[in-house]
Amino acid sequence: MALGRWRPFSRFRALERMDPFHDLADIQSEMNRLFDAFFGRPGRTVGLLDRVWAPVVDVYETADELVVTTELPGAKEKDVHVSIVGDVLTVKGERKQDREVKEEHYHRMERFYGSFERHIPLPIPVEADKVKARFRDGVLEIRLPKAEEIKPKEIKIEVG
Repeated sequence: MALGRWRPFSRFRALERMDPFHDLADIQSEMNRLFDAFFGRPGRTVGLLDRVWAPVVDVYETADELVVTTELPGAKEKDVHVSIVGDVLTVKGERKQDREVKEEHYHRMERFYGSFERHIPLPIPVEADKVKARFRDGVLEIRLPKAEEIKPKEIKIEVG
């Protein structure tokens, strides 16, 4: 027997393939990918050539507004579009590759390029006609003023 072919733990490989917890993890991973694709969550690598990119977002609330920030490094302001329909904020656009390098010349390619689209359900009513968006240093910040009916109102208590 040649040393290069000797595998001391080869008899345990069959046990490794039949691990039910590993199979459950694969099923859960596939279900997560399907839900992420359906609900517009950040994409994951589907296959070697079929890669999906969606920017990550942060959503937080202040006293007067809802703020959404998303990182779009390498995207140009003119290639990004923001819209609101009902209670869903949509950010879509495209990040183009800035160099013309043939794919076969790459040793590693981890950055994603191409079209993206995120649908962000808004947790509170906002005034869509007063929304402001600012794009600076690869970060898109969207400020959505809260609708008047949900802003807290101070009620004066009368004595007497």
